[in-house]
Amino acid sequence: MLQNRVNPQGDIIQTKARGAWLGNRGQLHGATKTILRPFKHKAWIICVLQFKNRHRQIMAPNLWTELFFLDEATAFAAGHRPCFECRRDAANQFKAAWLKGNPAYGFNIKTAIGKIDDIIHTERIGADHQKVTFTAAAASLPEGTFIYINSAPYLLAGNQLHRWTSFGYDESLPIPRSEVTVLTPYSIVQAFRAGYRPQMTIENGAL
Repeated sequence: MLQNRVNPQGDIIQTKARGAWLGNRGQLHGATKTILRPFKHKAWIICVLQFKNRHRQIMAPNLWTELFFLDEATAFAAGHRPCFECRRDAANQFKAAWLKGNPAYGFNIKTAIGKIDDIIHTERIGADHQKVTFTAAAASLPEGTFIYINSAPYLLAGNQLHRWTSFGYDESLPIPRSEVTVLTPYSIVQAFRAGYRPQMTIENGAL
């Protein structure tokens, strides 16, 4: 069993559960298919599982490491964003929403996506390779946001909180009337506020 699934905290974990999306942070594995580093570059992307009939050997030597996510909301919480090659429409929609939701940076539609990656990178992982978080009132957060509560990650969707596991969501709670620790990077939360709706999966199907 390979260490190639990503949780909402951004950790790369081992699990038998399968993922619905593919991710890329560069080549992270060594010759024995073990993870050596949390990332290689700042462009952390979310890809489709199948694209143009391409076939890959998982963790092949000297190639980028295939990572997998339960759903798109999980990938965003970890700090990834849509790929401009295999998900161009979603990538353009996300970029437009990110720009609308984060006007303070003064970026525009012609701004290179690398500039946005630079911002997101500072919001997802610190110099010590620990997850960066922030606090906010739970009731103020948009759907698709992950928070950390009761020592576990929860997805905010359908006016409830849903506890994440590698196999799906297994518990629902009411949204608290308090401030919470937010796992999804701040500028991505702002993109959700501005209209980007991530794909979210719960036990009974897609939300």
